[in-house]
Amino acid sequence: MKDLSVKISIAALALFLLPAFAMAQAPQLDPGEKLEKLQFPAVTMQLKGWTKFGKGRVYTLPVRAGQHVKIDFSTKSKFAFLAIFDLSKPDDEAFFGTDEDGMSFQTTVKENTTWLLRPYYSKVSPRRGLGAPFSILIEPLAVAPQQPPPQPPAEPESPSLFPKAPPKAK
Repeated sequence: MKDLSVKISIAALALFLLPAFAMAQAPQLDPGEKLEKLQFPAVTMQLKGWTKFGKGRVYTLPVRAGQHVKIDFSTKSKFAFLAIFDLSKPDDEAFFGTDEDGMSFQTTVKENTTWLLRPYYSKVSPRRGLGAPFSILIEPLAVAPQQPPPQPPAEPESPSLFPKAPPKAK
């Protein structure tokens, strides 16, 4: 009887914890890819690597709500790209890709999550070689100071035949 209650308790606990584990899905890796877990840097971090198919590295980067971050991707190859995925989202589509969005991504994180940074070498492009070198800069940014709203431009003074009246006393 005691064994049965223990098994039921364990099963109930597993069902309770299952949604929490499902929210932060593990990244699906291509054959031969290696996963490197990063921590959000206090200063600029540079990652260097090679997009060699089947032996590339992908990176997970945990980010917290309110953090400001800039990610720059650079390579000499016109066939190497970077895609950034949000692992807390159920879809497997990148929210940023250097093939369409440019080589730099800057944002303020809206919610706690983990990003997957995947440098890759395009398989559909006519090319030679098996990969290309790349560099990724991850730069934490300071909070941007709040700018006062812009003031409407003052109307230029037009010449007048009459002098301006002095300001009224209160």
